[in-house]
Amino acid sequence: MQKFIEQYAFGVCTRLGEKFRIPISSIRLFFIYASFIAFGSPLLIYLALAFIMNFRKHLRRRNNALWYY
Repeated sequence: MQKFIEQYAFGVCTRLGEKFRIPISSIRLFFIYASFIAFGSPLLIYLALAFIMNFRKHLRRRNNALWYY
């Protein structure tokens, strides 16, 4: 269970860090501090980014499967 949570919960921060070449710990701290300041709105942004990343992954799998038939 812990591995599952770490893989999907921290995946957004890792992906953003790799894409923009920013330290992952800085991104995580930003979300923590912003959550305290804005009363949870950054959490909604985080969850939206996680949903979009997961949705895009499923679309890529589905598009690749069409080429094999």
